[in-house]
Amino acid sequence: MDLKERFLKYVSFDTQSDENSTTFPSTEKQLVLLNHIADEMRSLGLSDVTVDKYGYAMGTIPASEGCENAPVIGFISHVDTAPDMSGKDVKPRIIENYDGGDIMLNASLTMRTADFPELALFKGHTIIHTDGTTLLGADDKAGCAEIMTAAEYLMSHPEIKHGKIRLGFTPDEEIGRGVDYFDVQAFGADFAYTMDGGYEGELEYENFNAASAVVDIQGRNVHPGYAKDKMINALQVACELNSMLPADRRPEHTEGYEGFYHCVGLNGTVENARISYIIRDHDSEKFEQKKVYIWSCVDLLQKRYGKDVLTLTLKDQYYNMRKMVEPHPHVIEKAKRAMEMADVTPIVRPIRGGTDGARLSFMGLPCPNIFTGGMNFHGKFEYCSLDTMHKAMNVIINLARLWAE
Repeated sequence: MDLKERFLKYVSFDTQSDENSTTFPSTEKQLVLLNHIADEMRSLGLSDVTVDKYGYAMGTIPASEGCENAPVIGFISHVDTAPDMSGKDVKPRIIENYDGGDIMLNASLTMRTADFPELALFKGHTIIHTDGTTLLGADDKAGCAEIMTAAEYLMSHPEIKHGKIRLGFTPDEEIGRGVDYFDVQAFGADFAYTMDGGYEGELEYENFNAASAVVDIQGRNVHPGYAKDKMINALQVACELNSMLPADRRPEHTEGYEGFYHCVGLNGTVENARISYIIRDHDSEKFEQKKVYIWSCVDLLQKRYGKDVLTLTLKDQYYNMRKMVEPHPHVIEKAKRAMEMADVTPIVRPIRGGTDGARLSFMGLPCPNIFTGGMNFHGKFEYCSLDTMHKAMNVIINLARLWAE
């Protein structure tokens, strides 16, 4: 099966995760694709193929003769798609030899280069995009397809010498639970790479420190005609809290290493409301400062309205993997070399997000992130370049070679 065919097959599976679920995986439908990939691994001749009780699918490309003592490397990607938009009944559309112009997704929706100027960089590529009614699922089914197609290539080309290679496919990455039960010891790799990046050449080993903040607000509802000095409008308190956070520290005003507060949910009534945030920063000190600041805002409002009116639940989610990867510079250097061999210019920059690799690095498995060719993740404007996907697949094959030298 070629890369395009495999990718189109994978995006036909609805694998959306659910942050409100208490099960693991959060949705049963993710297991359908995880078991499909496990069956594929078996059919390709991989060994030690398993799907454990949590849904993690793993398999082994056995070492070439004479390379049994090479370091064991792993490649990991996630099967779930983001809760932000439906991934059901995805209808991919393919443009060969893209002309660099606007792309009509459907009769009423166009992806315009004025809004997405990076489209011009893909002139001449084969582009796969949505029909404007769902996300595409390149995040991270592009990574899944690249890993599996590289595995098929290695299994059918025994002349390529490589050490033992472990493959891993995870659920629930999009809701921050992707490696909650990942068994690093059972995976058995010395080093690994997540295939979960975007633009060609991206090589990432710095990511956000991340936390979630949920503020529950207990208001006091009385008849509005007689509310003076009595009513506490929970929705207004939520808006007041939001106004206290710096407007220039929102995602739409930040880039590079700049962190942010991002309001991801606000719902309620006069009587009860909940406002939810994610907090992000690459710098650990600034990250802690952001958490302290939101505590101070809540504290001020508690003094104004009453201690029982606002309740803040603040949870760390993951941390910047840089300090766990930098002690192993060869992991990065081999990735750079593998890219150069694939005619790709490495672009080392921080991830403005997180990956399973960040948490895995803190679990003892150094795990930087490599590009996949997907763009505009999590929404109807998501697309990917098949040309870039082929280069990502070649990077995987090159890494297999390099780690056996």
